[in-house]
Amino acid sequence: MRMLVTGGAGYIGSHMVRLLLDGGHQVVVLDDLSTGHRDAVADAARFVEGDIGRSDDVAALLRDESIDAVVNFAAKSLVQESVESPRRYWQGNTVATLGLLEAVLDTPSVKAFVQSSTAAVYGNPGRVPIDEDDPKLPVNPYGATKLAIEEALQAYGIGHGLRWAALRYFNAAGADVAANLAERHSPETHLIPIVLDVACGAREALTVFGSEWPTPDGTCVRDYVHVLDLCDAHMRAIEHLMAGRQSGAFNLGTGRGHSVREVVATAHHVTGREIRTVDAAPRAGDPAVLVANPDRAARVLGWRAQRASLTTILGDAWATHRRARPPA
Repeated sequence: MRMLVTGGAGYIGSHMVRLLLDGGHQVVVLDDLSTGHRDAVADAARFVEGDIGRSDDVAALLRDESIDAVVNFAAKSLVQESVESPRRYWQGNTVATLGLLEAVLDTPSVKAFVQSSTAAVYGNPGRVPIDEDDPKLPVNPYGATKLAIEEALQAYGIGHGLRWAALRYFNAAGADVAANLAERHSPETHLIPIVLDVACGAREALTVFGSEWPTPDGTCVRDYVHVLDLCDAHMRAIEHLMAGRQSGAFNLGTGRGHSVREVVATAHHVTGREIRTVDAAPRAGDPAVLVANPDRAARVLGWRAQRASLTTILGDAWATHRRARPPA
């Protein structure tokens, strides 16, 4: 197949590009490099620097490359920034993605659209594990912008016949060790890279936001899913849609939760280094527990996380992180 991967210079997108290439597919990457890294894009992919919101340019690219399917990773994803700059998020995540969808709908060769979504669409869940049909009540603009696109996809599927899948990630982590693709964000807000920065000596300590949550050890619990498992789910979603099967939304998680203190303890075991922590007040809007029910993805897509061990996830992350930041 001929694939367009938007946001393909980012953390998850660059891993997806390599999986597609390894599968014998032809890949075009469209990325504005606002947060991505040009050097993360595999040489065998064609790279185009550009904005997904420029519908005419994207439509021309889709036509010229005879694209069969689009995987959209392009987005802004910092929760706190979305609160401080909501206009930027509604423009970048919703308006721009609607522009991308206009180009897709105007290109007959495109048969499938896979959207990178998020567990943030659920807000503070009333129960765990979270099911896809549970209430969607996002508590920040980031989650709201992603939910808006899911609603557009559903409407476009009904009204225009678009085949789509929205994949709701829980906490992406890990790395492709063979490809040496480390997780890189600026600023870094993800727990595991921050913990590994402390292990490397690049940070003095990890700030733990809240130590009295209603969890076994008082710290927040999250469902960490390996980036390679996420990419496998995208591939299965593409194949599902190309076979003409039903569109829909899917949780991507392991169904297992790990607390901040569990992550720190596992990182200490994996790295052999002390991880200093500093307690701080909880952040407003942080749920105590976010854990996926991944059964729909298993039933419909045949997908389950194969690298669900926290030790495996942290071990792979550490192998690439330490190359980028050798321990002090």
